[in-house]
Amino acid sequence: MTTPAEQTRRSPLYRALAAHGARFEALNGFAVATDFGREAADEARRAESLGLADLTPFPRIGFKGWAIAPWLAGCGAGMGEESNRAYAQADGTRIARLAPGEALILAGRSGEGPLIDTLDKAWSTAEADGCYRVARDETSCWLLLTGAHAPSMLAKVCAVDLRPRVFAPDAIAQTNVARLNVIVIRGDIGDVPAFDLITDVASAVYLWGALLDAMAEYDGVPVGLGALRTLLNRSGGDEPASPPAAAEPPPETEPQDAPSS
Repeated sequence: MTTPAEQTRRSPLYRALAAHGARFEALNGFAVATDFGREAADEARRAESLGLADLTPFPRIGFKGWAIAPWLAGCGAGMGEESNRAYAQADGTRIARLAPGEALILAGRSGEGPLIDTLDKAWSTAEADGCYRVARDETSCWLLLTGAHAPSMLAKVCAVDLRPRVFAPDAIAQTNVARLNVIVIRGDIGDVPAFDLITDVASAVYLWGALLDAMAEYDGVPVGLGALRTLLNRSGGDEPASPPAAAEPPPETEPQDAPSS
């Protein structure tokens, strides 16, 4: 166990987590909520109904530019041509293709992302012409909403139909949730519905509170890594259900100037 004060980095939600009784462990230099005073099995049962976890301490990285696909492929990362879809990698990392020239790479549910570390070390302006790094780890927060009631709860705060029969596994919606711009990615844990929610880091506390308020009708609760690990163990671990998609060939477009910030 640890405390946020003992770590070098903090989630923007650490005070909100502590106010809900979070007990913390160290991960990636952060204090991450392990649980909220419940046993892991009990918290996992709550997560199967409706739970909300803070994954902001988990690794992630982004890239933009006309050459992201061939550069990622050269680093051993595969993604298909379809945008607004997440592509699982061999290490559990997922590449969320947000547009033809934009990708967000998220660590696996266990919080580990060897591929992200590889990409971060490989990238440079000299070696990645047409592929520009986006500091998603510094500018975004990452929440995970889990459970059978998650689609119904999201209908209260989002106009997009996120019901399982409409919003398929690995689908992405770039939409508004609780009046915020949010990237929603469906990434179930076994048979438990799960939705990754990525938004601007400055809005983290507001989104956390808005979601918990909407969850109250369904007795939803904050959950920690202990619950997620239990769900992962039941589902067979953090490996993707299918191999990553083959990388598309390099585009035939001409190089363009770097996008303005």
